[in-house]
Amino acid sequence: MGEIANNFTGSAQYVASEELMASVNVAIALKKPLLIKGEPGTGKTMLAQAVAESLGKKLIIWNIKSTTKAQDGLYMYDTIQRLYDGQFGEEGVDDIARYIKLGKLGEAFDSEEQVVLLIDEIDKADLEFPNDLLWELDQMEFYIHETKRNVKAKHRPIVIITSNAEKELPDAFLRRCIFHYIDFPDKELMEEIVKTHYPDVEEHLLQNAMEVFYEIRSIRDIRKKPSTSELIDWINALQIGGISAEVLKEKLPFVGVIVKKDEDLDIVKHKAD
Repeated sequence: MGEIANNFTGSAQYVASEELMASVNVAIALKKPLLIKGEPGTGKTMLAQAVAESLGKKLIIWNIKSTTKAQDGLYMYDTIQRLYDGQFGEEGVDDIARYIKLGKLGEAFDSEEQVVLLIDEIDKADLEFPNDLLWELDQMEFYIHETKRNVKAKHRPIVIITSNAEKELPDAFLRRCIFHYIDFPDKELMEEIVKTHYPDVEEHLLQNAMEVFYEIRSIRDIRKKPSTSELIDWINALQIGGISAEVLKEKLPFVGVIVKKDEDLDIVKHKAD
């Protein structure tokens, strides 16, 4: 299996902290999955996109559901389609390989080049899934019984796993991952993030918008705290709407861009009065 030198330093659209970049590079060097946690909107999913872009690699995304099994990631034999084709006299029905569909993990193993594999929201699956997944990642190969084909990875994929901490993950799984918690950006980092998207944003507008944004996040009774992506959208709306920095604090224009729940909106408007 070929060895490939990688070093992640962030990307043009993704500002990563020194700690996060170090975690990514340690995981790559140790050939271990990188488990990323953090509140929604802190850029967990975007991290994988940035790593792929920075290293010039293909990104494969495996979105996990409550019914997902590790086997689903390897391959699926589409017996229904084969039966359907047989009934209608389609040619090639005897070629079982036509009905083998590689899963996202199978695609990553079968790739001629090293890829970045994002396993998104692992905590949605049942408790057996994380350990079953690590078994497959350790083996780095699988056998397709229907076609008697052995698929062996030429390169170990760079694996990034995200979790929203909806349920506890098994200790055995945690021991075999590199772990990083993405803290919510402080104002200094947030300013840098916003300016990667809107480098020409008016400074006074940006500072006032960020001040309001962090004030809303600090309200104890807010159920859904606004995220980084929502601040970026809000600043864009303010710029498009030609809103001045002074009016922003007085009237909270387009506040529905960052506050999405009715009860939260009532709380914010009450605080503003």
